[in-house]
Amino acid sequence: MANDIRNDWTLEEIQEIYSAPVLELMYRAATVHRKYQATGEVQVCTLLSVKTGGCSEDCAYCPQAARYSTGVEAHKLMTYEDVIGKALDAKNGGSTRFCMGAAWRNVRDNSDFDKVIDMVKGVNTLGLEVCCTLGMLTEDQAKRLKEAGLYAYNHNLDTSDEYYGDVITTRTYNDRLETLDNVEKAGLSVCCGGIIGLGETDDDRIKLLHTLATRAQHPESVPVNALVAVKGTPLEGQERVKTWEMVRMIATARILMPKAMVRLSAGRNEMSYEQQALCFMAGANSIFTGEKLLTTPNPDFDADREMFQLLGLKPRESFKALQKEVAAI
Repeated sequence: MANDIRNDWTLEEIQEIYSAPVLELMYRAATVHRKYQATGEVQVCTLLSVKTGGCSEDCAYCPQAARYSTGVEAHKLMTYEDVIGKALDAKNGGSTRFCMGAAWRNVRDNSDFDKVIDMVKGVNTLGLEVCCTLGMLTEDQAKRLKEAGLYAYNHNLDTSDEYYGDVITTRTYNDRLETLDNVEKAGLSVCCGGIIGLGETDDDRIKLLHTLATRAQHPESVPVNALVAVKGTPLEGQERVKTWEMVRMIATARILMPKAMVRLSAGRNEMSYEQQALCFMAGANSIFTGEKLLTTPNPDFDADREMFQLLGLKPRESFKALQKEVAAI
């Protein structure tokens, strides 16, 4: 069993792992998880939409796209004070990472970006890991965020290169990869995963994992999202993703990228504690908590606290990866 950190996985190897009998797959993933991660420790993150709706993109799954009628009202950028207040609520609720999302196609060098820079500085002073997801950005913009105290930047690939054009036409797969490169050049942690349930095949899921696992550096966090089908979007009629599909994606991601935080993300609101426990057994060790995930429902702090107590889980400390780096020097 290849437990070592590798960046040269072949599609055939990933296909073999992904297609293994599910109990064998979970056992292998759990073994890798215990070798590289702290058992029973889960990173608790909160995602806040600091600028909602009105996006010019045509992502077929997204209720924030201006061209779809989804009932999501467009709002301007939140105030600094409101964002800091939400960050404090998240910290008091047990979160150690706070992610700010803006419905932009790409970052522009304007007053709104200046305000986001101030928000990053403010949240950083609270002792939280700060993450942003703002769309495409340049290397200089990524450096500004890094200098302000940003810890990680999220920019998901969503699906395979081949299927991407069926979901989004207003930007290319290479656009996304270029943003990931800019994030890495700036010295930021990369948060990058995908969405299942878009109508893609197993081959598309395998190719997505292959793209992530063969980057020169594995993403620091890998969110695995189940599509939340929102009325008014082109994908409103998609069937709900089955738990075992999430388990396969999470387990395979854990085996391929042992040191990554594998995040059980969108779709968790429809999962029972038992279903989520299977995902944790398969190697998930990060969640989003708080009643909304951008614009879709998500389990609140009290529900997750109850689940943690029931399963014997504990929140991961902030900046633990940095602490390990310092200890190794």
